[in-house]
Amino acid sequence: MPDFAKMRDQMEKGAGFIAALDQSGGSTPKALTLYGVDSNDYDGEDAMFAEIQKMRARIMSAPDFTSAKVIGAILFEKTLGEAVEGQAVPSYLWEKRGVVPFLKIDKGLRDENDDVQLLKPIPGLAATLAEAKGMGVYGTKERSVINAANAAGIKSIVANQFDVAHEVIAAGMVPIIEPEVNIHSATKAEAEAMLADALMAQTETLGAGQDIMLKLTLPEQPGLYDALADHPRVVRVVALSGGYSTVDASARLAKNHKMIASFSRALTEGLQRDMSDAEFEDALGRNIAMIHTASIT
Repeated sequence: MPDFAKMRDQMEKGAGFIAALDQSGGSTPKALTLYGVDSNDYDGEDAMFAEIQKMRARIMSAPDFTSAKVIGAILFEKTLGEAVEGQAVPSYLWEKRGVVPFLKIDKGLRDENDDVQLLKPIPGLAATLAEAKGMGVYGTKERSVINAANAAGIKSIVANQFDVAHEVIAAGMVPIIEPEVNIHSATKAEAEAMLADALMAQTETLGAGQDIMLKLTLPEQPGLYDALADHPRVVRVVALSGGYSTVDASARLAKNHKMIASFSRALTEGLQRDMSDAEFEDALGRNIAMIHTASIT
């Protein structure tokens, strides 16, 4: 059984960032297109996921993808059944790379109401959590979206997130709560201030051993989430890139000294399937170095 206490210590104190490798059915086609894989290059969903797994395996096995800079990685559910170099992905990450594995558990978003999109129901969650923990997965990640500064909507999205978080905690895992604020929102700063207050109110209700993590959009006001990062029940506050370029996201992150990165598109920016291994590893290494530097600044 993996050492979950050691994983927690790494997530709390590790000098690095969390790689988001959890592209789902909705985001995979775009990720593959950016990687140079056209939809004509594969036939059907299974072939599509096989292509994205090849990309993920190439990333996970790259020389710079180790705990020296990457302390955790978020996986898509299908990835649990995949292998890298003949080893199941979660154990490969922890045993060979020193990277703590997390699992994306959300099943997409509900229709917008009160300017937010809550999590869809997650059928079979208890069974999924039990299987994932048995494979050495430390925690989960669940994403919902805030599109405008609506106090009622933000209160409801935080309550929805914490309802799921309590199920994850009961399974002996640590949830990454992710109420993403849309970077294109005309009221982004106001929404973030409301979100910080709503998150703190819910976090204050947690008892000993009910640890959480938070994954939040890089705020307009640097340091907005520092009080949450300092809360004893919050293991770490991480930042999503949210559509910002790698350079822009890293620059914004460097101004938020108590957040570390959890980037997806910014991590894979510029990577191409047709690159030689040396070219691929060099490009990925540059992205990793930039994101790591911003995370430890």
